[in-house]
Amino acid sequence: MSTPSYAAVLRVPHAARTFAAALTGRLSYGIAPLALLLAVKDATGSYSAAGTVMALFGAASVFLSPARAGLIDRHGPRRALPPMAGLYAVLLAVLALVTWRPGASPLVLGALATAAGACTPPLGPVMRTLWSELVPDRELLRRAYSLDGVAEELLYVSGPLLVGVAVTVTGPAVAVLAGAVLIAAGAGALVTSPAVPRGKPDHGTGADGSAAPGLRLGAVPALRRAVLVTAAVGLCLGALDLLVVALTEAMHRAAAVSWVLAALSATSAVGGLAYGALRWRAPLGVRLPVMAAGLGAAVAAAGLAGHVYVLIAVVGAAGLFVAPALTTAYLIADESADAARRTRAGAWVNTAFNAGSSGGTAAVGLLVDRLPLALCCAVAAAPALLCAGAVLGTGVRRARAGAGAPEAAEQVSGA
Repeated sequence: MSTPSYAAVLRVPHAARTFAAALTGRLSYGIAPLALLLAVKDATGSYSAAGTVMALFGAASVFLSPARAGLIDRHGPRRALPPMAGLYAVLLAVLALVTWRPGASPLVLGALATAAGACTPPLGPVMRTLWSELVPDRELLRRAYSLDGVAEELLYVSGPLLVGVAVTVTGPAVAVLAGAVLIAAGAGALVTSPAVPRGKPDHGTGADGSAAPGLRLGAVPALRRAVLVTAAVGLCLGALDLLVVALTEAMHRAAAVSWVLAALSATSAVGGLAYGALRWRAPLGVRLPVMAAGLGAAVAAAGLAGHVYVLIAVVGAAGLFVAPALTTAYLIADESADAARRTRAGAWVNTAFNAGSSGGTAAVGLLVDRLPLALCCAVAAAPALLCAGAVLGTGVRRARAGAGAPEAAEQVSGA
């Protein structure tokens, strides 16, 4: 039996239109952070102020993501997404105006950035929930998630390039404004797609009409394990970005950092496409820790690279595991929650990855001037390797016990 093609994913009724709308809005996430960082720096003349403002923006966006996703699950995308996207776009536009000229108050910018981060619409989790509804076949859904992950990776690569063009031609504030326009246009097109159900979802209420309870990680072991491993993957990648800078500088090839990181992104896309194209026998709960272990091993090996070409090869090998790991984690989230909580489940995975990435960068930033780089790489790899070992051991024991598909068995009920 052949694996369905990526073209088959886009031939699903309404899939191409819905996916294009979501990608339009998600391009804002590749543009807005860097544009806002540069705009705040130019407006205040302070890197410290810019870093603080972006930390507030990122923290509000990441840690409130499950709560925003819960609103989507409870009220439906057509009702909950427009207010979020509208507020987010307006606040970005205000930030663009405030940073248009020098002299902006860091306190005002911090407050605006925090509010904008708190309103960030969860277009990624919403799109993955829609994929689950559009594509009931699990093999085709794996293809859809792989395609989604690769496309998102390319957005995060192309977004900074577009910011660079905008900064050269017009200035960073215009790029911030472009991010506002993209999120408004993408979210507006998404909620008008026929794939998005109309009205308030009826799967989120109990028999007495009360709202369904929230999604608790402690009650869903498969999702909890996926979130733990995804956080470790994010930590590994966040650390790797900074380590690549330090390693290339130590090799006296600082200009090569862009090539090393480009290799990471390129091989992540290749790995994601290959992952969706192959047919897998191993269950999701085993695949995820294997992918995390592969990433951790490559990051540890990066510290031993003595030449920049070796470093490019090793980091490229690490990239092969990134998109497959995230795709697997999102598939586990999809199987671990019922329709009333699916967006929240995906948002937990997304939050874990982003929080891990930020934490990894911060932690390695404290170590890189104090420890040998090879040891820093080993420390960065340790969480992924340890989590993978612990989770893989649990998954193998369950498989040997004949537990079947743990993700499906541990699905949250709507009762």
